[in-house]
Amino acid sequence: MAAPPVAPETGEKPGRPARRLAGVALLGPAFVAAIAYVDPGNVAANITAGARYGFLLVWVLVMACAMAVVIQYQSAKLGIVTGKTLPSLIGSRLKRKHRLAFWAQAEIVAAATDIAEVIGGAIALHLLFDLPLLLGGVIVGVISMGLLTFQSRNRQRTFESIIAGLLLIIVVGFLAGLVVNPPSAGNVLGGLVPRLQGTDTVLLATSMLGATVMPHAIYLHSALVVDRHGFSPSVVRRRRLVKATRWDVLVALVIAGAVNIALLLLAAQNLQGKDGTDTIEGAQRAVGDAMGPVMATVFAVGLLASGLASTSVGCYAGASIMQGLLNIHVPMFVRRLITLIPALVVLGSGVDPTWALVISQVVLSFGIPFAIIPLGRLTRDREIMGEFTDAAPLRVIAIAISVVVVLLNIALIFLTVTGIG
Repeated sequence: MAAPPVAPETGEKPGRPARRLAGVALLGPAFVAAIAYVDPGNVAANITAGARYGFLLVWVLVMACAMAVVIQYQSAKLGIVTGKTLPSLIGSRLKRKHRLAFWAQAEIVAAATDIAEVIGGAIALHLLFDLPLLLGGVIVGVISMGLLTFQSRNRQRTFESIIAGLLLIIVVGFLAGLVVNPPSAGNVLGGLVPRLQGTDTVLLATSMLGATVMPHAIYLHSALVVDRHGFSPSVVRRRRLVKATRWDVLVALVIAGAVNIALLLLAAQNLQGKDGTDTIEGAQRAVGDAMGPVMATVFAVGLLASGLASTSVGCYAGASIMQGLLNIHVPMFVRRLITLIPALVVLGSGVDPTWALVISQVVLSFGIPFAIIPLGRLTRDREIMGEFTDAAPLRVIAIAISVVVVLLNIALIFLTVTGIG
């Protein structure tokens, strides 16, 4: 009698427990992508919004997190179905000059991301050990190089496990203060009513959107699933991977969304109206004054984990973008050295680091349409996706997301140029 078939992911007979275990084994890529949603740029944008305007912009985060779930699922599905990354699929459809222009804007977005992440880690080291910001940035860059040594197809799960561990530290670091002093339900519900108050709130809303729906994470997710799963000619296995990916994305981004919302609520509850609390350093001091030095330290540790994890993931994303669009492979170590330079220049220039973080997220927001519009076109193309083509409701939602992002960016430009508000 022939031996029973073996579950490909677990090595066990495909009974119900084995299938369940195999499904769990498929999770992971979305947790790496989710790090982009809890990076230091998020911390700066959300704390600034909460400290200045209380609960006013809670609705922006809820909307942005819902958008992120849809977009990251589309990116992951595209990688699973085609076995190719979003940047490579875009690049294959562009002429050389257009491909170079697209790569240039994507690299600007990646640079803005890296600046935010290194600055955030440097601020955390300054808060914890009183290190100069420039030295802190160098240390963050060196540690991120070490983390990136675990990023390869053969060690993909190890890299995912390390990043997931850092994500756990981030969750504890940023949720602890909210547990100690939670806001009232009425204030939170009031923040769900969509409204803005002038140019500054539009800038912050755009920054929060750019910090939550991250362009480099959209490009990256397709690469993560390709590196983890490769391409399977089996439609049955691809169906199973797509199904597992839905849960992977949903769980990972609900966690990331909860952290983002918690940061804004923490600032709105404890920091609103207090001088200097719209900066990360001021927020940490205020957290210490309100809840004690332990909570202040926990907050700084969460920020450090955020900086270390997100700068490693950002470098991975940048490499995937270059490989896909230009077919150029640059060793991670070399790329890490090159992309570290702009962040160190900002740290050494004396610019307010928190405001630099907020502006970097605005830059990210302008890069979102270049990622989500091609993604939507690809995932609704039946020649590419076959039976996995986006259904009509998902297509409508994706188009609506693109329209909202573009209109918000146009509003930001108009209000900033005219000075209205």
